[in-house]
Amino acid sequence: MIENIILAVVNWIQAVINHLGVFGVALLMAIESCNIPLPSEAILPFAGYLVTKGVFSIHAAAFFGALGCVLGSIPSYYIGYYKGREFIEKYGKYFLVSKKDLQIADKWVDRYGDWAFFICRMLPVIRTFISLPAGILKAKKRFFFTFTFLGSLIWSYLLVFVGVKLGENTQTLKHLWHKFDALIIIVCFVLGIIYIYHHIKNLKES
Repeated sequence: MIENIILAVVNWIQAVINHLGVFGVALLMAIESCNIPLPSEAILPFAGYLVTKGVFSIHAAAFFGALGCVLGSIPSYYIGYYKGREFIEKYGKYFLVSKKDLQIADKWVDRYGDWAFFICRMLPVIRTFISLPAGILKAKKRFFFTFTFLGSLIWSYLLVFVGVKLGENTQTLKHLWHKFDALIIIVCFVLGIIYIYHHIKNLKES
C-alpha cells in the first residue's frame, strides 16, 4: 500500500517534469520548500536524467530548482514573519513541525547567523523548514533569499548531477533497473517512516 503511494508520487513528479520541463522542476521544488514533504531527492535526479536526453541543460535544471526553492520559501518566511510562534503553536502539528523543530532551527541561526540559511539549504529535512524560523527571527530579506538561492543552487547541482551520472549509465544498469527502482521505493519508505516518527515524537515532547 505504502509502496504504491510512493510509486504514485514518483510517477506524478516525473509526469509534471515531462509535461512542464524546467518550469515543472521549479514548481515541484517550490512545493517542497512550502513545508510539504515532496523530496527534492526524487525531483532533481530525474531532471538530471532528462539532461542526458537533451531535454534541457544541467545549468537550467539546477537554476530552476534553486529558483523554485526561493519561490516556495516566500510564504513560509512571511508566515513566520507576521504570525511567528503563534502559528507554530496552533497549526505546526498539522505540518509535523514542533516547537522542538523550531528550536533546532533557532540554534542554527544563533550559531551561524545569516550563514545558517546558506548551510541549511544543503541539509536534508532542515532545508525544508528553515524559512519559518527565518521569518520569525525577522531575518533580513536580502540575505535570507540570497543565501537560500545560493545554497539551493549547490544542492540542485549536486542532485541533478547524480541524475546525469545515472542517465549516462542507463544501458549498463538496465538489467538492474527494476531492482534499483524497488530500492528507491524502500529507501524512501524507510526515510519517510523515520521522518514522521521523529516529528511526531517532537510534537509529543513539545
